[in-house]
Amino acid sequence: MDLSIRIKRKTQRSSTSTSEVPFVSVEATKSKWIWGTGRRKTAVARVRVAEGSGLFQVNEKSVDDYFTEVKHRNDAFAPLYATGMMGKLDVHVKVHGGGFSGQAGAVMLGVARALKQINSEFDPVLRDGRFLTRDGRMKERKKYGQKGARKRFQFSKR
Repeated sequence: MDLSIRIKRKTQRSSTSTSEVPFVSVEATKSKWIWGTGRRKTAVARVRVAEGSGLFQVNEKSVDDYFTEVKHRNDAFAPLYATGMMGKLDVHVKVHGGGFSGQAGAVMLGVARALKQINSEFDPVLRDGRFLTRDGRMKERKKYGQKGARKRFQFSKR
């Protein structure tokens, strides 16, 4: 599959039947990169995906060097495994903010969004794996008169 072309799905109505038959028309794009943005907690990942040999870099480091824990690497690779595109694409990620867990989640969302742009047929697989769902949980703010968001100073009756 050549990723330097964008596939648009159109419908063609057959003269003999009333059902719509999908066909694919090809339109060239200006850039070979497909972009996807992912966010999780306070982390933001800008993901570029292109056809290649399977190179996966995060902040100009190998993904194995950047994410030292297996669970974070698995989160980053998960959309590629689910769609069967592992080893067929080059992925370059710039990620900042948050910690490693939030960054891994942001990379996962960014890769999934880029894969959806490459081929819209990946959408059901990515949705079933919950790779396209933005996790909206954020840190709760500290309240005035308290020690933290929920913790309070010790109460003294006398």
